[in-house]
Amino acid sequence: MNIRDLEYFVSLAEFRHFRKAADACNVSQPTLSGQIRKLEDELGVMLLERTSRKVLFTQTGMMLVEQAKEILRNIQILKEMASRQGEEMSGPMHIGLIPTIAPYLLPHVITVLHESFPQLELYLHEAQTASIVAQLESGKLDCAIVAQVKETSQFIELPLFDEPMFLAVPASSEMASKKVVKLSQLKGQKFLMLEDGHCLRDHAMGYCFQVGIDEDKQFKATSLETLRSMISAGRGITLFPELAAPNERVRDNICYIPCAEPVPSRSITLIYRPGSPLRSRYETIAKTIREHMPKVFAEKERLLKSAN
Repeated sequence: MNIRDLEYFVSLAEFRHFRKAADACNVSQPTLSGQIRKLEDELGVMLLERTSRKVLFTQTGMMLVEQAKEILRNIQILKEMASRQGEEMSGPMHIGLIPTIAPYLLPHVITVLHESFPQLELYLHEAQTASIVAQLESGKLDCAIVAQVKETSQFIELPLFDEPMFLAVPASSEMASKKVVKLSQLKGQKFLMLEDGHCLRDHAMGYCFQVGIDEDKQFKATSLETLRSMISAGRGITLFPELAAPNERVRDNICYIPCAEPVPSRSITLIYRPGSPLRSRYETIAKTIREHMPKVFAEKERLLKSAN
């Protein structure tokens, strides 16, 4: 038995799919399957039921998955403790980011992080919240930048910034003439939403339920860019996080309007495992981002005013 065998085992539990688990571990499917069988032989128990096309874990298998996760977490802590013997802000660091943050935040902070910590080797991984939580638990990720939801409460959360959401409507819409839209006045409207699994969907739905806005159930997007295309084509309206909105009020047939009563927003945080010896490293990164973001939002506001 070795560490890689446990990583294969935990990855299979995470993806419930041999090919996807193998891809995540950067090995072939036969290699992963063979190592799982080897692990079963060594432990003397069946970990999987192989009578179905689905990946089904036995009761013993599910119990041992949790123990394997704990072992991998302890191994990661051991590595982190060892890395503290070198420079405080040097060496590899694997950071997870959710899809509704990564492409819009990274252009603003990646250069600042590289210039501030040239010895830090940043590895960036984009995934939905559920996958990031699982990878953080297993030690595949060191920390992550996410929107705060109940699933992240098990980790240490370092606040970065609060991000308002704009109402995005077709430029031809009657609402496009408004400087501010009261969310409470949109009761009965139907909003386009992201598919399940995106925490932005949960945040947006929370505000919609609060004021009586319904979801357009005829379409669910896989990304913000798909939502943007639908609105540009005049096929609906939605809430858009500020960083994903352009610096102009109107662009590509979409008008982005500030909201009020209430002002929809989400809290962006950096999360890491409790007990991690690299706490000061995460706090330093969070502090750097936290201090830089007001400049980003101020510049966006300046450009938006000048464009109007």
